Parts: sequence; C-alpha cells; structure tokens
Amino acid sequence: MPTTAPAAQSTSRRRKNSSSRRDDDAPIIPILARKVREVEAKSQRGKLGPTNRSKFQVIAFLVREERARVKADTDVTDATRAELLKRLDGVATILAKTAARDTSLIQLLEVDQATSPVAKRMRRDWLLESGAELPPDELIITDRVPVAAPVVPAAVSSRQVFPPQIEARREANPFLPPDLSRKPHADTPRRRLDGWELMGPLYKAFETGAGGTAASMDLPPMPEFDRLSPKGLEIMPHQSRFLEAVRHGHRSFLLADEPGLGKTAESVLAASVADAYPLLVVVPNVVKMNWAREVHRWTPQRRATVIHGDGENIDAFADVFIVNYEILDR
Repeated sequence: MPTTAPAAQSTSRRRKNSSSRRDDDAPIIPILARKVREVEAKSQRGKLGPTNRSKFQVIAFLVREERARVKADTDVTDATRAELLKRLDGVATILAKTAARDTSLIQLLEVDQATSPVAKRMRRDWLLESGAELPPDELIITDRVPVAAPVVPAAVSSRQVFPPQIEARREANPFLPPDLSRKPHADTPRRRLDGWELMGPLYKAFETGAGGTAASMDLPPMPEFDRLSPKGLEIMPHQSRFLEAVRHGHRSFLLADEPGLGKTAESVLAASVADAYPLLVVVPNVVKMNWAREVHRWTPQRRATVIHGDGENIDAFADVFIVNYEILDR
C-alpha cells in the first residue's frame, strides 16, 4: 500500500509534464479549445449573439494560422506535430458541428480576414494570453474606420452595372491592334473556404450527428397511392418518401440529390403538402423562370410571380415569390 501513492503521483506528474510540454509547443491551442467550447455551449442553447459569432470567426482563423505554423515548424518532432494537428482537428470538428447547427456562421469564413475591431481585439488578447509576441501595429486597435468619399451618389452607384459583354466586344474588335503586353491580374480577395481545412469536418458533421450516430433520418415508406402528382405526371419513389416525411410534420431538410432527380419538384410539392404559403424562393438568376414553370407544372392551382429589378411589377396576390440573390436586398 505505501508504494501505490508515490507511483500514482509519479504517473500524474508525468501526465502533467507531458501536457505542459504539448502546451509549450502550441500554447494557443488550449485557449482555442476553451473558447470553442463556450461557443458550442451558446449555440446549443440557441443564444449565439454577435460576440460569440466573432469568437467563432476568430477561432476559425487562428486554427488555420496555427495549423500552418505547426506544419512549417521544423523544431518539433513528427510525433509532437501529429499530436498538435490532432488537437487542432478536434477544435475544427467542434466548429464544423456548430456551423452545421447554424449555417449562417459559414459566411463568416468568406471574408478575407476578421476586420472588425471586436474580432481584432479578441485575436490580440488571445495571442497575448498564449505568450505570443505581436508587432506594435497589432497591439493598438482603433474603432475608427476610414470613410472613402463617394465618387457618384449612392442612389446611382447601387444601380451601376458594367456588362461583361462590353469588355468582350472591345477585346474582339478586329480593327484594333493586338495588345500583347502582360496585363496585371486584379487583386481578387482569396475566399476563406478555398482549401479550408474546416470543410472536411463540416461535411463529416452532416453525416454524423451527436454521439457518432447518423445525422440523416430514415424516411417513411412509400405510400401505396400517389395522391400528390397532378394529372399526367408521376413522382419517383424517393420523392414520394420525402413528401411523406413532410406530411408527417418534418420541416427542415437538406436536399443533396444528384442533378436530375427532381429537387425542384420535391420542394414545390413539399410546400403544397405543408401549406407553406406565401412561399419565398431565393435562387440563382438563371433558374428563376424554371422555378416558375415547375410551380405551374406540379401545383397548377398555385400562382407564382418572378421578381425582376426593383419588383415594381410583382403580383402581390401570388402564392410563390421567386427572387434571385443579387436583388434580394432591394
């Protein structure tokens, strides 16, 4: 008995030393792990406000920065590097599951960097807490945002367009001498989801739910009779099972069928089964008229209106309002 306690203390001491050595190699990781748990807890309670959304954004950027640093660090062993990357993957997985729960968080990753003063302060404070040395320009953060003087009135600039056909017509003019000089490439902002390591855990979060179970639910069996298709049309078995789930009361779905399997028809009929009218459909511009045709085809008793421009000619008594992303804010 007297030898057990020292042995246990020695084992505990070795674990603490091992943990401290890991934290010495990447002291920011424990901070990120603690912060991401705070965001996850708030998300589970449905209280993800502006502060926690900024936390999510800063955690995601720091995970990516730390991953790149660990991969490029030649002073750590391969085993330590693998352990650190594994811990970063754990943080990324929690981020992915949180983003799967609230998909509006994904758009926070599209900006080039966390530019708000709140996000900058969070990043600065967390890095200082980890013992990192920051340059002077990152230590002083102001709330003042430079305002550029508008060249044209805002009411006009919001409607200005430069059709790509004009540029194409200029370049295709046969009477102009060829311009063989190398044109400088425009500095297009890099999209944060390009090669983003978060996408792997995010896709996995769609497949795997809490506790490691499957995130997709089993659909009801196909009903014996098709009472939903209009005369002359017939729905496919997978569509019939999906609509049966809607009839049973389910309302949130992620339709990920391959092209040609009738996702538009499923959505139109699902709205009819759920009596979800008036229905707002936000789609790319090129498929607006196709959606109007599908509404008339599968639910001929419903009226659809396609919103163009400023929506001056909108049919206010329609059942389905179809608009594209670009003019939604108008």
